[in-house]
Amino acid sequence: MGFIRHVVCAMSGGVDSSVAALLLKRRGYSVTGVFMKNWDLQDEKGLCTAEKDCEDAFRVCQILDIPFHQVSYVKEYWHEVFSNLLKEYEKGRTPNPDILCNKHIKFNHFHKYAVDTLGADAMATGHYARTSQEDEEVFQQTYTAPPTSLFRDRFEIRNPVKLCKGADLVKDQTFFLSQISQDALRQTLFPLAGLTKGFVKKIAAEAGFHHVLKRKESMGICFIGERNFENFILEVRFKYVCHLIWLIRDTFKPALISFFCFQYLEPKPGNFVSIDDGTVVGTHKGWFTLTLGQRARIGGQKDALFVVDKDITTGDVFVAPTTNHPSLFRDTLRTDRFHWIAVDPPAELARTQMMECHFRFIHQMPLVPCTVTLNMNGSVWISLSQPLRALTPGQFAVLYKGDECLGSGKIVQLGPSEYTLQQGRERLLAATQIKQQQTPEPAS
Repeated sequence: MGFIRHVVCAMSGGVDSSVAALLLKRRGYSVTGVFMKNWDLQDEKGLCTAEKDCEDAFRVCQILDIPFHQVSYVKEYWHEVFSNLLKEYEKGRTPNPDILCNKHIKFNHFHKYAVDTLGADAMATGHYARTSQEDEEVFQQTYTAPPTSLFRDRFEIRNPVKLCKGADLVKDQTFFLSQISQDALRQTLFPLAGLTKGFVKKIAAEAGFHHVLKRKESMGICFIGERNFENFILEVRFKYVCHLIWLIRDTFKPALISFFCFQYLEPKPGNFVSIDDGTVVGTHKGWFTLTLGQRARIGGQKDALFVVDKDITTGDVFVAPTTNHPSLFRDTLRTDRFHWIAVDPPAELARTQMMECHFRFIHQMPLVPCTVTLNMNGSVWISLSQPLRALTPGQFAVLYKGDECLGSGKIVQLGPSEYTLQQGRERLLAATQIKQQQTPEPAS
């Protein structure tokens, strides 16, 4: 990439993206602010929060005296993020739509819009993260186009851009960026890379962005917010089907559409089953409303029970009596094909098929040492240094090496729980004792 002059900044109407745009302008860039609309349903009070967010972003651009645009990715979001979310829940998994939104919407569609439509040299966001390109210095270097030969030179020396933690380790958002492409990262600036959240708020106050400072920071899933997830997912299934019918109205026959509706509107209640003794202790509305580790709300139960496993074939959801029951703890997992930020696996892993690094599957959880094994199909097995509570299929296993985020892969398989291993050891011990009792003493 050549010298950067024009930067398109993704504007959400919040304090982080507002300060990002401000810092870009202070650095001398030609800045354009763009608001993305990804969701088109009203909240539970009948308010369209996207309209208010867009107004807040527009006011910031007015204060900064920079051009403002808005673009809609509602259709793309339905197809590439939300439909994926529902399919994952149907499989009994718990997906992470925020990671998928960054991968498919912000760092794919929006990135292409910024570069191809608005003619930007780079895009920027208000994420707390940084890259190995060290801001402007690398961007001012002369860009050398890659060779156009059909096959890449196996001895070609490449320097992929690294995704690294931001200075504010509490707010670090590399977890949510762990699926973005190398091409997009190479053309992205993170103006908040070296700042803390507190300092960002101070800059916003000094700049007169009082309207964004009053906003409550969003902590929920990007399109759900703070509302109850179980009510949302049950309610939205109807809206989701109606939307899909509208999208496929020219493709499917009415009979097929009716069948499709039946499949999605059909409630899927089942039983809560005790993992200890197999007894039925209650009923649920659908396994897709429950995730591993959460407390199961079961009427008539005096003591708390926690979800430890799901069987989508029978509809049974297994529960255990304590939050730290051994059935919730595992130390091994497998991902689907792993997404490496640098495109290729680290040299150590490619050479030996094994590598030591650190792991997390929840944002802000402490990093855990692990051993990664590379499989022939690009997936990885991850063995943890200690069992973790509620490892969940559908979530992303994100790997780190020092400050660098290496990438992520969706968890598709779990190793045996501590409870299963404990039962196995007890059965083996019992079988050994029975065998010893049945073996006659050798004649003297």
